Amino acid sequence: MSITAGMVKELREKTGAGMMDCKKALSDTNGDMEKAIEVLREKGLAAVAKKSGRIAAEGLVESYIHGGRIGVLVEVNSETDFVAKNQEFKDFVRDVAMQIAASNPLYVKREEVPTDNIEKEKDILRKQALNEGKPEKIVDKMVEGRIEKYYKEVCLLEQPFVKNPDITVKDLLTEKISKIGENISIRRFVRFEVGEGLEKKEENFAEEVAKQLGQ
Repeated sequence: MSITAGMVKELREKTGAGMMDCKKALSDTNGDMEKAIEVLREKGLAAVAKKSGRIAAEGLVESYIHGGRIGVLVEVNSETDFVAKNQEFKDFVRDVAMQIAASNPLYVKREEVPTDNIEKEKDILRKQALNEGKPEKIVDKMVEGRIEKYYKEVCLLEQPFVKNPDITVKDLLTEKISKIGENISIRRFVRFEVGEGLEKKEENFAEEVAKQLGQ
């Protein structure tokens, strides 16, 4: 069954779960709305979505320095100072900082990517597909697929988690919200790399970080 935007919107309104989670639940249940709601509840995503609507204004700013060559500052928010002092929360924030060092995202989430950037990327990808000799009728679908890949490269929440590539950073965040019982939000980050923007010998420090994390 074809999953429409209207169906996804309806499921979101009923559960408060994320768009991609709703779309997947509908796909997995062949468009059955009630079964999709059950799937989201079983996964705890509906409850998590309710928590994610609450204000998170406490939290931590974590720093991570790798070999004196890569430095990261990240702010992760929680609802209460009590949770901000929780060791599991601290470990999560540390993992996020290490993720940023290793994978070099540009944004926290896809909604932050400027529309102009996406349109420019789509134009480049469209021309690439046409230059590869792909039929015009399937180019748009190819471009959308490649844009999804682009989001996974530049958006922190979309990236595979460096310690467990089978899940994304968003999946990890959802898991922590469910386990800790409070809304948690990755608000912002900044990443520095020695010599960034300057002409220098080609070295991949981000790859080195990933290797030290066992990847």
